[in-house]
Amino acid sequence: MFSTFQSRIHHLAREAGFDLCGIAPVRDFAELQAFPAWIADECHGEMKYMESRDEAGELKRASLARVAPWARSVIVCAINYNTAHPYSTQTSDPTRGWISRYAWSREDYHESVMLRLRSVEAQLYTLHGGPVDQQPMTGDYLQTRCYVDTGPIIERVFAKYAGVGWIGKNTCIINQRLGSWLFLGAILTSLELAPDLPAPDRCGTCTRCIAACPTQAITAPGQLDARLCISYLTIEKRGEIPENLRKGLGRHVFGCDICQDVCPWNRRAPATGAPEFQPREGLVNPALDWLAEMKPEQFREVFHSSPIRRAKLSGLRRNAVIAMGNSGDPKFLSTLDTLTNDADPIVAHHARWALQRLT
Repeated sequence: MFSTFQSRIHHLAREAGFDLCGIAPVRDFAELQAFPAWIADECHGEMKYMESRDEAGELKRASLARVAPWARSVIVCAINYNTAHPYSTQTSDPTRGWISRYAWSREDYHESVMLRLRSVEAQLYTLHGGPVDQQPMTGDYLQTRCYVDTGPIIERVFAKYAGVGWIGKNTCIINQRLGSWLFLGAILTSLELAPDLPAPDRCGTCTRCIAACPTQAITAPGQLDARLCISYLTIEKRGEIPENLRKGLGRHVFGCDICQDVCPWNRRAPATGAPEFQPREGLVNPALDWLAEMKPEQFREVFHSSPIRRAKLSGLRRNAVIAMGNSGDPKFLSTLDTLTNDADPIVAHHARWALQRLT
């Protein structure tokens, strides 16, 4: 039934619920070699985990050999998380905020993707010769490690060379059939597997993602300055948002989908069949005043096991206040006036800015 060991791995990934699977070799690809300069230019902002280094002081993400010197291949799996809901560019209610599509889901994608990845990993050991504790410590001893957006590995680079998709000008992986609404998972393995062919770049001369970015975060095709990115500002950035960037945030309260929403390859992107990626109630276009006035206990209840917890309550309320200032709707004047005296000084500071912007 299966002509190669590699084709069996592809089948196992499909059985686990992944839409795409590919195998990449372990090399220091050009995209990885550009990473140190990106860090040196401080384009990663406050994301200090990007600077993780080995004992020699070298950036781990710049070479897989610094993370797993035993790795010979990377199995990259991808699953579609798109849903049949309008894009951010298709909605216009100024009183409601935008939460990035990936964060709507009923479960944290890290956990649901990892569960599938572990299933593939377990079958990999079975194919190779049984559970890890039953394998002889020889040169053929199998080693593996799984990552879902949590380790010192740039998954999209290996996804490109595994043939899962090409890296678009917005730095997202784009698949010709599924578009870019993809969660990636990677299994590092000590097996020397035959790699799949890299996906050809099909962006062509299109620059819609670059032109559509309100904060000009895509500084060149395939180059992103995180310090300008709405996703970074609303999720990773702590404290005050630079005043010159607040207007560009529009009504985004967690993440941003604009560069994907305008991508032609997402026009016919299919909806996922995975039930855990369907939206939680109230997270598609949530009311801004609801978010801005949210209490700690409500935050914990609504966003349990959600990526939105990464922004913390203070960050989410700050973002909602900025969006209220950008709304142009006078209905928020009273709420903002109250929030100028909020116990959270960050929320109060941005409420004063928003109030001034509205008046």
